[in-house]
Amino acid sequence: MSDIIQLLPDSVANQIAAGEVVQRPASAVKELIENAIDAGAGRIKLIVREAGKALVQVIDDGCGMSITDARLCFERHATSKIRKAEDLFAIRTMGFRGEAMASIAAISQVELKTRREADELGTIIQIEGSKVVDQYPESLSTGTSISVKNLFYNIPARRNFLKSNSVEMRHIIDEFQRVALAHPEIFFSLHSDGNEIFHLTAGTLKHRIVHLFGNNYNQRLVPVEEETTIINVSGFVGKPEFAKKTRGEQFFFVNKRFVKDPYLHHAIMNAYEEILPADSYPLYVLFIEIDPSKIDINVHPTKTEIKYEDEKAIYAILRSAVKRSLGRYNIAPSLDFNQETSFSNFITQKPLDEIQMPTISFNPNFNPFESDQPTTASRSSSYAAGLEKKTGIPQNWDTLYQITEQESTEQLPLHPFDKDQSEEKNIQKPESRKQFFQIHNRYIVSQIHSGFLLIDQQAAHERILFEQYKEHLDDNKGSSQQSLFPQTVELSIGDFELMTDILPELHTLGFQLRPFGKTTYIVDGIPADLGNNVNEAKIIEQLLEDFKNNKSELRLNKRENLARSLAKSAALKSGTVLDNESMADLIDKLFACESPNISVHGKPTLITYTLQELMERFDKIQ
Repeated sequence: MSDIIQLLPDSVANQIAAGEVVQRPASAVKELIENAIDAGAGRIKLIVREAGKALVQVIDDGCGMSITDARLCFERHATSKIRKAEDLFAIRTMGFRGEAMASIAAISQVELKTRREADELGTIIQIEGSKVVDQYPESLSTGTSISVKNLFYNIPARRNFLKSNSVEMRHIIDEFQRVALAHPEIFFSLHSDGNEIFHLTAGTLKHRIVHLFGNNYNQRLVPVEEETTIINVSGFVGKPEFAKKTRGEQFFFVNKRFVKDPYLHHAIMNAYEEILPADSYPLYVLFIEIDPSKIDINVHPTKTEIKYEDEKAIYAILRSAVKRSLGRYNIAPSLDFNQETSFSNFITQKPLDEIQMPTISFNPNFNPFESDQPTTASRSSSYAAGLEKKTGIPQNWDTLYQITEQESTEQLPLHPFDKDQSEEKNIQKPESRKQFFQIHNRYIVSQIHSGFLLIDQQAAHERILFEQYKEHLDDNKGSSQQSLFPQTVELSIGDFELMTDILPELHTLGFQLRPFGKTTYIVDGIPADLGNNVNEAKIIEQLLEDFKNNKSELRLNKRENLARSLAKSAALKSGTVLDNESMADLIDKLFACESPNISVHGKPTLITYTLQELMERFDKIQ
């Protein structure tokens, strides 16, 4: 029997390795930008077409490469960052494994243009599927330009698993934002299909955050600064009132490298304890500077996981630093006994020349028995009128007899079944409906033959709206209500891309939206079911947050996700006071649903209590 074990060709090995390093266009963006940073670039330009599927190009003004380096950089395990194993524990650069360029070249068509400042000519190399197609010298500017075309062109199965352009573009924006936040001293720009999405000038971290997420973030930031012998912590955290229901604005950087660490995230959430709404996530952009020998970043090819030598100490320092910053800027409650017992702040100081002595004035000719003064009866009636205004209780009890006498003089019709009079009587006094009751303005009590129902009004309304919106999306019959004054909604770049993706479905539901600039939408109309007293901007922002949350946790299809998100945003909230007519209407619509017993979150909308259960509770069974 012949031998069956053999070495894989380099091209096949590179394609296999690419599965870990390059999962989507955003992975290539991350690797190329990090290489540009390691090259000492001061300006980095990212150009993408068709969300990176057709083109990912990174242009920098870094140190460039020689002819030999340009050819060698596409070989596996070729790197300029380390020389020996000990260097792994003193890494300050973004890349070091020497796998990214080889992996990218194995699954795409790559063109590299580079020149060092000391060289007269640069080098152009073209590679397709790990094979060098052409190489020649050319007059180029200092720096490097790498173009990655037709990603996964030779692996159709991987290309078919890519998401829509809007989804892939959001992943690219996420990677771009992470790198841009870590290096505010570098100029970054992002161009997508000919449009400039970001133009980030070099500046401070706060300016970079505002430029990335919007001008309204300027008032949301609380600075954090802490220096210890173990780590140094710096950056910003968000005020608790601006926390969102979905993740996405939480950034940890260890030695300027973005990492994902649930343990350290728990330290931040612990610092926000008792001042953060339930199921909310605050913004934070925090940098941890630590001795590279105390950490291990060689855990995963994406380098987003790190192992720490003393993780518990880092947790405690991070928690106390954030908690101290929130207390220092009066975000968290604090006790200051000197301030609490001092009333000096309530006294306005005035110059001595403006202080006047109090005087007493009176009318010496005042006579309380003169006829032009109000009589006792009139004074009592005015007092009664004032009392009626305060309490709402009629005080003119002396006229009750007149009212009774007036009512007794009304004659009943001689023919009670006269058509005209009976119809008029029915209009004035409609038939009284069944009575319902609210408990804590949250639950509705309805009597049934076997006992009573306890209905969660918010969950019930969400179920009603969910089935209603889902029907609108299926038959395209959503009605719209025109806004008297169009409103503008300012979104982040990621949310703007998400809005563009779901815009047709929003139009079907009844929203009338049109883009205005790079990050703004104008709201001309909303679904008629939402009513009049609605904050359009708040509804849309909450809709997008719920949509992202459902997508990450429940993996719903777009239409069901959108119907669920809008239902949650537009439903009655706990604490809303309802009259008897509104409660009756809500219950009627609930039992007209396909699944009235289950909410959109899988929890019950109502609970039935029987008389038998009540009797057992009161020990009435013989």
